[in-house]
Amino acid sequence: MILEPIYPEVLSVRRLYDAHPAVLESYGADPAKHRSLGLITCDQDDSTYVALDEATKHSPVDVVFARSFYAGAGHPSGRLSGEILGVIAGADPDEVEEGLQAALRCLEHDACFYSADDSGSIAVFPHVVTSLGHYLSAEAGLNVGDSMAYLVAPPMEATIGFDAALKAADVTAAKVFTPPTETNYAAAWLTGDLYSCQAAAEAFAAAVVEVGRIPKL
Repeated sequence: MILEPIYPEVLSVRRLYDAHPAVLESYGADPAKHRSLGLITCDQDDSTYVALDEATKHSPVDVVFARSFYAGAGHPSGRLSGEILGVIAGADPDEVEEGLQAALRCLEHDACFYSADDSGSIAVFPHVVTSLGHYLSAEAGLNVGDSMAYLVAPPMEATIGFDAALKAADVTAAKVFTPPTETNYAAAWLTGDLYSCQAAAEAFAAAVVEVGRIPKL
């Protein structure tokens, strides 16, 4: 059904509580500051980016590595690869564990894609981050605590949706990822007050659904 949630599947979660300095450095951590790593793979990259940001709100961890895999979850390199590898780093195991648990709760209860047509062949991510953590705020060039509409869809649907979102609400574009991204989608981060971000996300989702319903206009 249209706009039914497509829940992310966490494929693997591992901890390196005493990581080798070379591994820390290779994945963007600072051995002088970090000692432990928490790693997640998942079949939804954008949901995982939101979840990693959530980790920074609950624990003094840093997101040191987060990369989408080319072509998306439908073409993984292995059974546990999914669409993304995310890595958080902390000074001790307890910090990393708290961060991992916050990220996993977010993936279970908050961030997910939605079906945008009856066949389930179009997916949309009209997510609103009510209060940015340290990770996504830095990536977007915004302040910790700002609200942000995190919008993702396939190329045509996303482009029409971005225009609709920007016209429907008092929001500005913090960053737009034109197609193709690594997963052959397109994305935009729009910012404003919480009400405006919610209105933008609703307009985006509605536009994506409409393009799926009437692809040639």
